[in-house]
Amino acid sequence: MNKTYLQKLEYNKIIEQLEKNCVTYIGKDLSKSLVPSFEKSEVEKMLNETNEAVSVLYKASSAPIQEIANITEYLKILESGGTLTLKGILDLTKILNIANNLKIYFLQDFINKEEYLILANLFDVLYTNKDIIEKISKTVIDENTIADEASSKLSTIRRNLRKQESNIKAALNGVLQKNAKYIQDNIVTIRNDRFVIPVKEEYRSQIKGLVHDISSTGATVFIEPLSVFELNNEINNLKIEEKLEIEKIIRDLSNLFIPYTEQLAIDSSTIGTLDFIFAKAKLSKNLKAICPKINDDKYFNLKNVKHPLLEQSKAVPINVYAGEVNLNNNNTEAQNKQNDFSSLIITGPNTGGKTVTLKTVGLIHLMACSGLNIPADESSSIYVFDNIFADIGDDQSIADSLSTFSSHMLNIVDIINNATSNSLILVDELGSGTDPLEGANLAISILEHFKNLGAITIATTHYQELKKYAITNNGFENASVEFDIDTLSPTYKLLIGIPGKSNAFEISKKLGLDESIINRASSLLNSKDVEFETVLKNIYDDKIELEKEKEKINQNLEEIEALKISLSNQNDEKTRKAQNIINNAKQEARQILLDAKEDADEIIKRLNDSQSSKEANNLRNELNSKIKETGNFENSPVVDNTKTISKSEIKPDLKVFVTTLNQEGIVLTNVSKSNEVLVQIGNMKMNVDIKYLQRIEKSSNNEANAKTRNDFKIENKNKTKTNTKSTVSYNISKARNINSEINVIGENVLDATMLIDKFLDDAVMAKLPTIRIVHGKGTGKLRAGIHEYLKSNPHVKNYRVGTYGEGEMGVTIVELK
Repeated sequence: MNKTYLQKLEYNKIIEQLEKNCVTYIGKDLSKSLVPSFEKSEVEKMLNETNEAVSVLYKASSAPIQEIANITEYLKILESGGTLTLKGILDLTKILNIANNLKIYFLQDFINKEEYLILANLFDVLYTNKDIIEKISKTVIDENTIADEASSKLSTIRRNLRKQESNIKAALNGVLQKNAKYIQDNIVTIRNDRFVIPVKEEYRSQIKGLVHDISSTGATVFIEPLSVFELNNEINNLKIEEKLEIEKIIRDLSNLFIPYTEQLAIDSSTIGTLDFIFAKAKLSKNLKAICPKINDDKYFNLKNVKHPLLEQSKAVPINVYAGEVNLNNNNTEAQNKQNDFSSLIITGPNTGGKTVTLKTVGLIHLMACSGLNIPADESSSIYVFDNIFADIGDDQSIADSLSTFSSHMLNIVDIINNATSNSLILVDELGSGTDPLEGANLAISILEHFKNLGAITIATTHYQELKKYAITNNGFENASVEFDIDTLSPTYKLLIGIPGKSNAFEISKKLGLDESIINRASSLLNSKDVEFETVLKNIYDDKIELEKEKEKINQNLEEIEALKISLSNQNDEKTRKAQNIINNAKQEARQILLDAKEDADEIIKRLNDSQSSKEANNLRNELNSKIKETGNFENSPVVDNTKTISKSEIKPDLKVFVTTLNQEGIVLTNVSKSNEVLVQIGNMKMNVDIKYLQRIEKSSNNEANAKTRNDFKIENKNKTKTNTKSTVSYNISKARNINSEINVIGENVLDATMLIDKFLDDAVMAKLPTIRIVHGKGTGKLRAGIHEYLKSNPHVKNYRVGTYGEGEMGVTIVELK
């Protein structure tokens, strides 16, 4: 695409905004080199890339990308066997560290890699090396300093160095004290890497030693006393050893990167690419933009679109379309209006927004074809044209002897020579800058050529002839920008289907022009022109009223929909409260039966020595049946209308209702990749699929709960009385013949624990030392639920999963007390 057209549509300013969202130099370079693609497959790929990044950005916030250095020279040094500087080592380590952080960022539980195939491919190629990162972090403090712990030899050298420096300072302080009257300042300083003392120039002969420096005034000489000469030599020797050891350490650190030069180059490039992709996502977020639909029918339909360079909170959205556009989603033939025009003629007063509309359409298509989301409604659709041409603005040039008309014609000639049936053509003030009559006819001829070519064209004009032509010819449609005569200001709204008025007389009158002059101007108009303008005014006024009525209807529909939702929520709330009352009552009833069962278990335990009794077993079986019955809320006659919970709402500490267990629980973790969370139900913790969770709110009915609780107490009391009147007998044969294994594969946790509870009672009566519970491997949920139950069972001494030959993870071996 011609760079001139990109510049006319201000594409470069979008690129500047994109570049500001980049962090790395690679991302900024990719932004600068971004150009629109006119291949549909490539455009779809770029938009999908941006959309994936937008989704991740909203889920996990910004990616942990930092500025990185250009490592090309570092890699060349390594490939030639050279040694890096400390800065080079730190720069390479930073790339490994960023790569590691990016991998951690993308592997968070709530990010499903399968939903982000394009990004997953980029994150997967990132290489990281934690050993190198850890080694460098412990060894290098900054680009000028190696840590003492870098090697044992360096640590020893520096320890000796500090000791020698301490010794020499002590010796020099002694010299200072003995010769205080000769000393300029009572300090120890350094000259030429040797420790010296400042002596007054007139007493330099009083201190025996070497003069290393003289102050700028000549009043002070810096002398190294002979008494510390050897100490200074030892310090210098240690510094030489330190330097050699540091060089060796840096060489060894450089060698760590040599095997990974290719991976480091890939890391650098990938980090820059990810920075560029997430910059597109950030720009989309800033503009509140969406991914447009791409059609194959050569039309565009931009709904509530805003110019991306205007301040979005103040920009006026417009609806603009051209081509065979279906304006409704309804299937009824009467409502399914088709708009089949390839040329849109926009008229209206100056500064009304005609040119902004042209630029908006052009720039929006350029953005979409560059993989950038657009500030419009979700249902907006674009077509991938093979080129976009724009003749906007005045290119007149005195130096090139180009008038306004000539500059426009040069652009039009270029468009005619290069446009095809799949091109988008945008022309501002077509035919202007010359004789109005000739200009209007020339404009009509050019538009006819574009229409016959099959291109989509949008043109702005002030010529009345073009308005009339669009009304009487197929393939053309009028449009206008709204203008408020009362305030003398444009509203910037685009009205398709209605030609605009220049409103020259009305505006002049409002501005105070003498009415006689305006009347004279009106009288000079051709009567047919006056009639035409009158008709246009009536149509225009009617259209404005229709738009206002349409806006009111839309507002009423929104209010009706909101009221409908509110009533539905109120009904759901009432049903949910009724269900909660019943559930709470059943919970309390179940707890009463559990308490009674504990009493029964105690009776069985006491009767154990006499092999138990038939009546005790009957009591236990009956109570287990009751508990299971009251625990089953799924058969409740009241439909459970508690609201389902979306994935984004589920967080730790959220109180939920588990539909599969008919129990309330507390969420302990975030949602995993398999759409599961860990839920605590009483003392039991288990993984539950989020589709089985519902939101609950506090709701109670004390009277209903109390009545249900009393009914169950009375029933339990009567049963107990009946049972105590029965004759006690022993069922020894049943206890002796019990199997030591129970199979609960296929059961849910609640039913399985009920079966195991009864089985444990029988096993204790039979005095079995161990039993074997077969639950299968599966997802592990059933095994986890059974283990939670066994922890609190009074008959269980300990338990373990099976070993090789016993069934391994599909079996639990239980040792009884």
